[in-house]
Amino acid sequence: MTEPKAQPVTAALWMMGAVVSFTTMAVAGRAVAHELDTFEIMAYRSLLGIVLVVVVARLAGTLAQISTGQFGLHLVRNIFHFAGQNLWFYALTLVTLPQLFAFEFSVPIWVALVAPFFLAERLTRARLLAALVGFCGILIVARPGAMGLSPGMIAAALSAIGFTGAAIATKRLTRRQSTTSILFWLTVMQAVLGIAFMSHDGDIAVPSGATIPWIGVIGIAGLFAHFCITSALRLAPAIVVFPMDFVRLPLAAAIGLLLYDEPLDALVFVGAAIILAANFMNIRTEYRQSASARGRARETRTDISV
Repeated sequence: MTEPKAQPVTAALWMMGAVVSFTTMAVAGRAVAHELDTFEIMAYRSLLGIVLVVVVARLAGTLAQISTGQFGLHLVRNIFHFAGQNLWFYALTLVTLPQLFAFEFSVPIWVALVAPFFLAERLTRARLLAALVGFCGILIVARPGAMGLSPGMIAAALSAIGFTGAAIATKRLTRRQSTTSILFWLTVMQAVLGIAFMSHDGDIAVPSGATIPWIGVIGIAGLFAHFCITSALRLAPAIVVFPMDFVRLPLAAAIGLLLYDEPLDALVFVGAAIILAANFMNIRTEYRQSASARGRARETRTDISV
């Protein structure tokens, strides 16, 4: 299957949907963390996700697109994601939102380094520079050396490794699998893993009436975030898509301050400005290259017709 031409601006818009969804999920995750452990959150969210995927696919007429093709890659993708997401929910209660997202944003660096081996994407100087500049902004915000490595920070850092594996697998799946199929196996496999792990100690917590709405928010926001990311990956290379997620950091800083009284200092704004600059540089470069490629294609067609 031939991949579509890169559309970095449209991909950026899809990623903004993922940014809002992940931030909403973080707020909901903190609201239920006092009652449910990470495995229970994953299980209940995924069970709701199965219902949502099947209903929406039925209404959209895409149920027939669900297939067992590349089942092994689906399994690998969801094992990586399950590990990363559980670590993410665990870290959510131990570190501030900007710190959590800052460590998570090391994913574009890992993607940039791994993509040439698993996705055959070119690691251009512009892409690498954008990722490195963005990561410098992350370090300014998180300052892991100055604050020391806590269990929460270690969990946040390890979650990025899990998300990287899931990102690489997702990009490969988009080449042959529909979005409906990817999301269906995401919810089914995550539900199976969540149920298996949440029952290992024999103590399964049932959501209370006050927690159920938050589980709904987690399920809907998480599913929509994956839909946005999958849509973005169809329109632009993974090396381009994931640095766009850096925009989530200033939003997380504002929410952390307003909802949780998390401290906010000048370095957060300095780091956020650097991150935004890196994203702008990345999208601008890719847009120019895409426009240049279209121009050369038109010139070639004109020459042939002449």
